[in-house]
Amino acid sequence: MRWVTAKRLLFLIVLIAVTLAAMRSTIPERTRLTPLGSKFRDVIEPVQTGFTWVGRQVHHLISFPVSMIGATARSQALEEEVERLKSEIIQLNEYKMENQRLTGLLNYKQVMAQKFNLITASVISRSPGSWFGMVTLNRGANDGVQENMTVLTPEGLVGRVVSVTASTCQVLLITDPSSGVGSLVQDTRTPGIVEGVDGKTMVARMIHIPNNAPVEVGQAVVTSGSGSVYPKGIPVGEITAIRNEPSGLFLSAEIRPYASLSNLEEVLIVTYAQPEANTPRVGGQ
Repeated sequence: MRWVTAKRLLFLIVLIAVTLAAMRSTIPERTRLTPLGSKFRDVIEPVQTGFTWVGRQVHHLISFPVSMIGATARSQALEEEVERLKSEIIQLNEYKMENQRLTGLLNYKQVMAQKFNLITASVISRSPGSWFGMVTLNRGANDGVQENMTVLTPEGLVGRVVSVTASTCQVLLITDPSSGVGSLVQDTRTPGIVEGVDGKTMVARMIHIPNNAPVEVGQAVVTSGSGSVYPKGIPVGEITAIRNEPSGLFLSAEIRPYASLSNLEEVLIVTYAQPEANTPRVGGQ
């Protein structure tokens, strides 16, 4: 038993001595290695390399999901920020366009102040069955609106008020078949009546034009003010085509309204017009 114990003790001493020698021979500050140290380093180098690779893989496995979670959160935050900025840009553009429209209405009111009393109104609904035939405005009897008052935009005639409540009114557009506007060809003063073709288009036509009248494509048509609820001289539209009526006694002309009736948002209601009020000639003529 004593011999066994002595052998174990001797083996332990030798092992410690070899370990200390190996440690001493492999410290970083040594520039020269002993043969034993060199061999020992060569032996343990693959082990160290293996441990290093395993450590890197473990670090990668642990850090990759964490980094992915962080990247996903950052990506989601960026997407939300982009959507928020897009929404703000759309709102700012809407405010800008509305401001431009209202500025145009205000300028027109100021120019026409000596001829018309005008109030602004906004379109709040359209007739589903006749999109280009009838619109509802947010002005009514409380604002001084009455039936047969003229409705227009700075570009041209829109229609007339046909019914009124306390706070709203309905407007019959000039493109509705039941609409009729006493009109003149501006250049030649040729008379006629502008009526709607149907409620599904933005086209009107001028009928009962004398067969020998000097009417041409591109001419402007304005209200005549004669026997009509509309004041004189309001731009109506431009002639785009001319046809012979079946009777052969008259001509008819297709009219493209100056007012953008399909995109109406704000309009002006004429609450009073000076007698024989005339607007400037279309195109500054």
